[in-house]
Amino acid sequence: MSVTSASQTPKFTALLQVMRFDKPIGTYLLLAPALWGLVIASGGIPSAQLLITFIVGAVVMRAAGCTTNDLTDRKLDGHVERTKHRPLVTGAISPLEAFSLLASLMVIAFILVWQTNLLTVQLAFVGAALTIIYPFMKRVTHLPQVVLGAAFSWSIPMAFAAVSSDLPAGLWWLFAANLLWVVVYDTQYAMVDREDDLSVGIKSTAILFGALDTRIILLLQLICLLCFVATGVAFGLSAIFYCAIAAVALLFFRHQQLIRDRSTELCFQAFNESKWIGLIVLLGLLGHYWLYPV
Repeated sequence: MSVTSASQTPKFTALLQVMRFDKPIGTYLLLAPALWGLVIASGGIPSAQLLITFIVGAVVMRAAGCTTNDLTDRKLDGHVERTKHRPLVTGAISPLEAFSLLASLMVIAFILVWQTNLLTVQLAFVGAALTIIYPFMKRVTHLPQVVLGAAFSWSIPMAFAAVSSDLPAGLWWLFAANLLWVVVYDTQYAMVDREDDLSVGIKSTAILFGALDTRIILLLQLICLLCFVATGVAFGLSAIFYCAIAAVALLFFRHQQLIRDRSTELCFQAFNESKWIGLIVLLGLLGHYWLYPV
């Protein structure tokens, strides 16, 4: 069978769907903080090797996280409108095939991180653990979005470690900003599924926040902006970065307008537009370092 014909088989298509290759927004959201960390740690110009390693790593780990999630939720996804057609629910692929895919992705991720240094490798094991445990958190806590935030933010200390084998204190402000941002956009995402999640017993911040959801999201957005400002102070960033954060604030305001009536379509739109926030922050960082080189 040729490569072209193999790529057109239902099995291959189903494997791509499990890894969410048809829905790349999660990869953008995972890649953004990694790029922020690399840019700051390297003074604006990351090495080509590290850039490729973290870009490919984001794709691989997002695929691994989605595969883990679908394996964990395969008996629940059929009861949720948005997920009832996922390959593990329909039987397009088997659990064994999904486990094999997950193992292969983890091997690729380990090979990638092995090209860096010992501290980055050690941090990678923590990141892998966060990726694996996240889906189970939806069963034991209403704060799985916080665990997801930690998992998506873990590339920030890894980026600093990969560049300099050091973890400066300032990076944790960026870590906190990203974690809060993840909780914000994933709560908006969870608001789409809230009724279905309640019926099957899946926990989320959208359920925990209840009628206060939009107000708590606003509070988290404000604290997130403060953490971005603290990041700028910690690393001596210029007005260009703060202009980018001001643009993020405007997008946050727009998202508040979208979610105020809790329309599932508009909550999903707010989530989907979050990818632009990652890009805006990245452009602010690049603008600072390229226009004000050290």
